[in-house]
Amino acid sequence: MADAFLEFDDVCFYYESSNAPVFDGLTLRLYPGWTGIVGANGSGKTTLLRLAARELRPQRGSVRPHGSVAYCPQRTDDLPADMQSFIEAVDHDACRLRGVLGIGADWFDRWTTLSHGERKRAQIGVTLWRAPLALALDEPTNHIDRNARRLLAQALSSFAGVGLLVSHDRELLDALCGQCLMIDPPAVTLRPGGYTKAAELAAADEARAREEYRAAAHELKRLRKTAADRAREAARTDRIRSKRGIAPKDHDAKSRIDLARYSGKDGQAGRVLRQLDGRLAQAEGKLKSIRAKKQARLGILLPGETARRDVLVSVPAGKLPLGAAREVAFPELAISPEDRVALVGPNGAGKTTLVRHVMGRLRLPPQSVVYLAQEIPRETARQVVLEVRKLPRKQLGKVISYFARLGSSAERVLGTDDPSPGELREIMLALGVCRNPQLIIMDEPTNHLDLPSIECLEAALAECPSALLLVSHDFRFLRRLTKTQWEIRPDDDAAGCPRMRLFVGQMSEETLLE
Repeated sequence: MADAFLEFDDVCFYYESSNAPVFDGLTLRLYPGWTGIVGANGSGKTTLLRLAARELRPQRGSVRPHGSVAYCPQRTDDLPADMQSFIEAVDHDACRLRGVLGIGADWFDRWTTLSHGERKRAQIGVTLWRAPLALALDEPTNHIDRNARRLLAQALSSFAGVGLLVSHDRELLDALCGQCLMIDPPAVTLRPGGYTKAAELAAADEARAREEYRAAAHELKRLRKTAADRAREAARTDRIRSKRGIAPKDHDAKSRIDLARYSGKDGQAGRVLRQLDGRLAQAEGKLKSIRAKKQARLGILLPGETARRDVLVSVPAGKLPLGAAREVAFPELAISPEDRVALVGPNGAGKTTLVRHVMGRLRLPPQSVVYLAQEIPRETARQVVLEVRKLPRKQLGKVISYFARLGSSAERVLGTDDPSPGELREIMLALGVCRNPQLIIMDEPTNHLDLPSIECLEAALAECPSALLLVSHDFRFLRRLTKTQWEIRPDDDAAGCPRMRLFVGQMSEETLLE
């Protein structure tokens, strides 16, 4: 695939519902190897991938792939078109990918019972099996456990074509990518290295731009003060050189004014002022030409509260079916007002099934609980946006404030019917925390969020007084926020029916570092 490339030539693209273009004049050529696509939620990362795959057409310019392009979306709702053929194929690539990604022979038949992590692995396996010359991957590590991430990185590292990778997984971006395309509308900048190196270069560039801006602003301020002083001096000179008010017979005064006019001394201040006008125009132009990004005030304080009751959730011991004759067994479970619980386990272990069961055993009124599901259907997304638009002005302002402090555009929230998955999670979190919750339950809360938003959310939850139940494969996130561990793992003592069992204990560093 050495001769493969993907070219964007003067691309302009905008959505009809948006006030500004997503891209305007985007020009770049990408060659074999992985390019990380980095930017805030809603900045256009997914749009770029869909343009590359020709699912979207630009209003101006062209996208020219040199060969086939496969797009692997964020969402895992739909069964991949070639899933059955992939499962049944006996060629070397299909067998290798199924083995590397741990894809079961029965996954096509039981798609509806697969976890989102299992679906994501199947989705990527089918896409790689098609052997495209260019591959556009959107958040491939969403939902998948740590072991599956290692398998995924191994599979992706063998891809020899043009790779576009949108991800909030810093480890994956650093491991795979030789360069990163950093989207910060209206700018799009290609920088060398994985995420860590590219982010360091971006921070250095931004620091230089801010310093240049400060210096240019200081110079403009100095010139404006000088110009004001010269203007006052010119006005005083004009008054002095005027013969108005001089007595008709005061010939000496009139002679002095005539001499000053003849020698040109009286016009010195005016000439200097005219020279300053040119320098001022240059200084103003220079200031406008420096693109120094305004540093947004990020971070939120979640307004939760500690419940006054002893128990928020009480679940009797039991078993839950997982499909395909599988089940998860669990002991008696409870969550108290100050508990911070991490629910961990491999893909398909029953974590989301257990969370739904827990949601049916709450001892709190619904308005005191914030629940953020692992995936949110498209129709729900549209309903949420409509709900936000109908909020009273004061409540709307509070929601938008939370949303903006997570690093995303509040204007875009109100201007689109189809927010990105990351933006939607931020909206729902903002709506929920406005109710002062006593319990926050989040299933894979860092999925779809950009890196600054994850850091803001982590810091906010650390200070929040509410009880927490967090399901996540982001172990750095869990280490900071939780104390109790509910771990689901295979039950070696179970006979007959394949069983998973939940074990309760303190946060285990060994488990989190697997």
